[in-house]
Amino acid sequence: MNKLPEVICSAWEEREGPPVFATTDKNGVPNAIYVTNIKLVAEGKVLIANNFFQKTRTNIASGSKGAVLFITKEGKSYQLKGSIEYSESGANYEDMKKWADPQYPRVGVAVLQVEEAYSGGDKII
Repeated sequence: MNKLPEVICSAWEEREGPPVFATTDKNGVPNAIYVTNIKLVAEGKVLIANNFFQKTRTNIASGSKGAVLFITKEGKSYQLKGSIEYSESGANYEDMKKWADPQYPRVGVAVLQVEEAYSGGDKII
């Protein structure tokens, strides 16, 4: 995915509460967590700081795809889906260290490459 549509970027700026990040284990069992240290990049990815990943980290290592779900102040929901890369060094990790709250461990960064996006049941991309 290259650039995200403006409707997603605008909705992200109007989100309320922490987004939810979901993965699945190797047997397809879902795991969902709230994330507060998260950044949407208009070029089509979502960076998520690993502060306390346990099941999430194991799921990513087993090849899980993922989804980020958020809601706007107006109550409209959005879901971003795609593949996940994980790193504990490199450009995405260094970027995360700049914006993620330093009171948390910031062990690594999960990068969701947005391949699909929805608002409610409507597919945006």
